[in-house]
Amino acid sequence: MPVGLTAPAPGSLHAVPGIALGIAQAGVRKPNRDDVLLITLPPTATVAGVFTQNRYCAAPVQLCRKFLAEARPRALVINTGNANAGTGDDGLHRAQQVCAAVAAAVGCAPEEVLPFSTGVIMEPLPVDRIVAGIPAAQANLAEDNWLRAAGAIMTTDIVAKGKTATCVIEGQTVTVTGIAKGSGMIHPNMATMLGYVALDARVPQPVLQALLNTVTAESFNRVTVDGDTSTNDSFLLIANGRAEAPLIDAEDSAAFRSLHAAVAEVAVFLAQALARDGEGATKFVTIEVEQGRDRAECVRIAKSIAHSPLVKTALFASDPNLGRILAAIGYAGVDDLDVRTVGLWIGAVEVVRAGGRLPSYVEADAAAVMKQEDITLRITLGRGSARDRVWTCDFSYDYVKINAEYRS
Repeated sequence: MPVGLTAPAPGSLHAVPGIALGIAQAGVRKPNRDDVLLITLPPTATVAGVFTQNRYCAAPVQLCRKFLAEARPRALVINTGNANAGTGDDGLHRAQQVCAAVAAAVGCAPEEVLPFSTGVIMEPLPVDRIVAGIPAAQANLAEDNWLRAAGAIMTTDIVAKGKTATCVIEGQTVTVTGIAKGSGMIHPNMATMLGYVALDARVPQPVLQALLNTVTAESFNRVTVDGDTSTNDSFLLIANGRAEAPLIDAEDSAAFRSLHAAVAEVAVFLAQALARDGEGATKFVTIEVEQGRDRAECVRIAKSIAHSPLVKTALFASDPNLGRILAAIGYAGVDDLDVRTVGLWIGAVEVVRAGGRLPSYVEADAAAVMKQEDITLRITLGRGSARDRVWTCDFSYDYVKINAEYRS
């Protein structure tokens, strides 16, 4: 079961005016499950996106990048069960067919439809099934459909992931609601998974993109499950542009800072939810690195620890085999690191001081911390004032089982 994570309660995900969501069961890969999501946007909406940096990016990612540069999106279409990645020109053609069908249904141009896919790689997208499901998704459109939509985009996820936050700008309450999916092939180099966050405000696209870039850096770019960057990662931020909503058009304004805090609250929750629902996860782990020369080296060391199968299996076993952590620090690529200045804490238990084992350290104390579901590893480098963090999970027997049986 996910670590300290439950599905959103009914009614907890608030509607964003003008953003409607419709779900259908199209049998993309398996029958009798929600697997197509249609999201329609008002003409006033602005959209910002970040996408995987995997060079083998999926056909829908390629089209999304192209369409965002060419047009103002009016609809999103998401399917699960098939990633449409590693499918060459045929994959692009199939994704375009889906966009054309959605465009005809909602009354917009094909380039105003952004496609997204998640699932098995290198299999042809079943266009006929997805297109056949569009009328049902359209008939199901509703502004309060966020919870069912969160379930419709899941693959190996155990629970749906969603969050609403609010802020007050110019005396008006601004709603920010988001959903995400992902529990494996999770290592971002932008944002990992599929994620959609909408807000009730007027935000010019360049300002919205700047907000998204900043929020992504402090949320989805700080989470990893297994070190694998997906071919399909996409994260969209949508402002509905409602005429009555407050205008946020300057990055150095108090309004922008308020909106940033609300969007970040949603994004950080969703990012952490990915690790809490990591495939087979039994532990949620925060890795904090402090006293670095810059944030980049802090993140590099934190991710080196988070990616180590030896560290992750020790976490699963609640085994304070702490030499594995020191080894991961040492091979992180910080070439001028003086290990004599490194410190390590497991929760509140100090383990390493001045690069070596603390004489008063008692292994049973660290083992007790590692039996907990939520664990914090804190590393001090003794070479500056920068700090950063990464969220991850352990590797259990079930991680291997889930991935060994993924296509069955």
